[in-house]
Amino acid sequence: MAKELSRTHALAAKVLFAAFKVLKEKGGELPGREVIDEIERRVQLDEWAKETYAKTGYVRWQSILHFFSIDAVKAGFLLKKNGVWYLTADGEKALSLGELGLLRAAQAAYREWKRKHEEEAEGGEDEGEAYSDKGATVTLQRIQEIALEGLTKYISSKDGYEFQDLVAALLRGMGYFTRTSPRGKDGGVDIVAYRDPLGTQSPRIKVQVKRREQQATVQQVRELMGLLQRDGDVGIFVSTGGFTPDAKTAAQGSQVHIELVDLPRFIGLWRDFYHKLTDEDKAGLPLTPVYFLEPTE
Repeated sequence: MAKELSRTHALAAKVLFAAFKVLKEKGGELPGREVIDEIERRVQLDEWAKETYAKTGYVRWQSILHFFSIDAVKAGFLLKKNGVWYLTADGEKALSLGELGLLRAAQAAYREWKRKHEEEAEGGEDEGEAYSDKGATVTLQRIQEIALEGLTKYISSKDGYEFQDLVAALLRGMGYFTRTSPRGKDGGVDIVAYRDPLGTQSPRIKVQVKRREQQATVQQVRELMGLLQRDGDVGIFVSTGGFTPDAKTAAQGSQVHIELVDLPRFIGLWRDFYHKLTDEDKAGLPLTPVYFLEPTE
């Protein structure tokens, strides 16, 4: 007789499967906070699942999702980076296993990973230590998601021209000289960036910036491609709303070099090059570094 599924594991199977479905529908990637919001809209959750832990203030079903999503990461089904969740090709295939099958496959992969990890570590570690280590990973991921959410809200409070200035500041931090189009019609190019002050060296980068909630379409991406007419031209399309699947496919198959930068990628680049920005440019999106001990991988 099969062992009866606990209430916790039944809930884990339901919300983890829902997370995978959301990610697949959204093109394979989404900020963790938006994954949570989508699940809350789609999945019927009882009062027990929606209870808040008095000690931590976390909602039960969200904590369970974060905890068991680590198993999915170890299984190679999910990737998490700086608050963004990515569904891998193996993860998309795992959807065919159904709710319970997906959870069990992820758990089995985590146990195998932990077994190998303990064999490599001198003296191994007990189950309590493993649980604590997993909890530390959940905490770090939550903090990354909260940070991403805060930065997203801050950027959303700016208008299109202010965000355009942030993109230009990032490019300067990356070592480029920039020229920003005046307000009004820009001919499809908001920023032009060069490696030298006179613009004589390749690459010459033409940047289109869209600060809005809607995804950029394949037509908009192709319009930028059409402006890359000279040898050494590179296109960058920055869209806070992300890109449609067709837009991503067009960029990947393009004969000209074009980079698509959604909001999480922009924030990641801003963080990576923040130390190279001038104080004036930093003021556009100021950051404060906070350091945590990296959980054992």
